[in-house]
Amino acid sequence: MKLAVIGADGQLGSDIVELFRAECFDVVPLTIDRLDIADNRQVQRVLAEAGADVIINTAAMHQVEKCEADPLKAFAVNALGARNIAQAANAGSSRLIHISTDYVFSGEKMEPYLENDCPLPLNAYANSKLAGELFVRSLAQKHYVIRVSGLYGKNPCLEKGGLNFVDLMLKLARERSEVRVVDDEVLTPTATKEVARQILKMLNGQAEDGLYHATAEGSCSWFEFAREIFSLSHSTVTLNKAEPGEFPAKVPRPSYSVLENHNLKKQNLNGMSFWKDALKEYLKEKHHIG
Repeated sequence: MKLAVIGADGQLGSDIVELFRAECFDVVPLTIDRLDIADNRQVQRVLAEAGADVIINTAAMHQVEKCEADPLKAFAVNALGARNIAQAANAGSSRLIHISTDYVFSGEKMEPYLENDCPLPLNAYANSKLAGELFVRSLAQKHYVIRVSGLYGKNPCLEKGGLNFVDLMLKLARERSEVRVVDDEVLTPTATKEVARQILKMLNGQAEDGLYHATAEGSCSWFEFAREIFSLSHSTVTLNKAEPGEFPAKVPRPSYSVLENHNLKKQNLNGMSFWKDALKEYLKEKHHIG
């Protein structure tokens, strides 16, 4: 099977390329310098040349503040870019796997969101990602739309300066005596390696077309996530909760964005680990901890 990975040099895309090559797939890595998904003509040409059976789109404009400052660019990439890829997938009879986000929800539910819960985005980034989802679901004849949450992986996140939350906490622990982290946002931190494995499981299991949540099991606040990172890494840094308003958000974000992998479980295809177990694996593999 031939696989084209858009955003192949990103945090999630690089793990997908590595895993699928190890599984003997013919992988075509499409990096940002080779494919601008906002350029429709380029998308149609490059994906036609790739001739892939499956297209995985991990490319997006991720930085929430930048999306809020430039919503036209956010929609050009996250919404129209998804539309361009969906059209190209149809032209080549390819299956499209499109990565979306937990941020499509408002956070008001305060219990894990199911795939059929009504989205209510709070910012330009989330609105653009939801629009991308709708383009894929309405246009792509064969598709999986996969929502993820709090991604971290061994490769740099190109849109966010290279450091994921885990690596940032480890860096701060080496440099400071005290670290302060917010405790008022609850999510499910998810390792990119786990998402890559889940996509492979869906393809091998011939999952039905549609919308899926694919996050680690369980949930925590950013403070609780940091506490587990420091515990597993045997750090002696002092961790304290940030005071309300200490790190004011420039853009509205959901205070609760935990997702339930309902549609995967319904088909007996959920392969996601508990978030603490995935974190242990990540720390052992990248930082040789544990």
